[in-house]
Amino acid sequence: MTLSDKLYNKTQLLKRRLGIRGPQRYDIEGLLNPDIPPEEKTRSPVHEAFYSNTGSLVHKWQHYLPIYDRHLSRYRGTRVRFLEIGVFRGGSLRMWRKYFGDQATLFGIDVDPRCRRYDGESGSVRIGSQADAEFLRRVVDEMGGVDVVLDDGSHIANHQNASFDVLFPLVSPQGTYLCEDTHTAYWRGGYEGGYRRRSTFIERCKLLIDDIHAEFHDKPSSVPDAHRSISGIHFYNSIIAIEKAPQSPSRSIKIGTDKE
Repeated sequence: MTLSDKLYNKTQLLKRRLGIRGPQRYDIEGLLNPDIPPEEKTRSPVHEAFYSNTGSLVHKWQHYLPIYDRHLSRYRGTRVRFLEIGVFRGGSLRMWRKYFGDQATLFGIDVDPRCRRYDGESGSVRIGSQADAEFLRRVVDEMGGVDVVLDDGSHIANHQNASFDVLFPLVSPQGTYLCEDTHTAYWRGGYEGGYRRRSTFIERCKLLIDDIHAEFHDKPSSVPDAHRSISGIHFYNSIIAIEKAPQSPSRSIKIGTDKE
């Protein structure tokens, strides 16, 4: 039996105890140090930061990398304040340090106290639940504010929603909020998902589409003044990116000569 098989069997046992069902084997499988073509490793700075890692383990879906670069490249080399929910083995913070640079303020939070060992390596690590509002506020206060949040935590619906409730209003006016592994929104049981189940984070973000069109209807918004603070909502396979930027009232403009 391979190491992958042993890990799979152990994880499946845990999921059965949690009541998680569904075709989820791909969720925990991953190739360790696969043979990647050189051109893939250098597609973007985030690819380089990921594939050059030789330290603590970092585990990401391969198709996330260009998405990260699309939404986060403007923060490289700046004093960005970046908060990642979910520390895992510490490798992710190492990757983000390579990507953003030395000026960035990097914090990671995790409920697992063993993650304290990574505090100070590439960023600061604080132990607490992503569903604990006071804990989240204390971390953001310690950071001096937050520009980017990346939720790679438990992937449980009520945890994702609780983090968003607290952190999204605290994200700076030109900031970005990302939530990944949103495919768990389709899994019943421990992840509290289900196809089009209203309480999942995916369904919640669908409401934001209506919110940013608030000028054109009279229904209440799920996020107050979303049409004045959100510039875009981007849905990808298993990841959602919400970009903030102050929005002026919509104007229809005509330029040119009307000959009719």
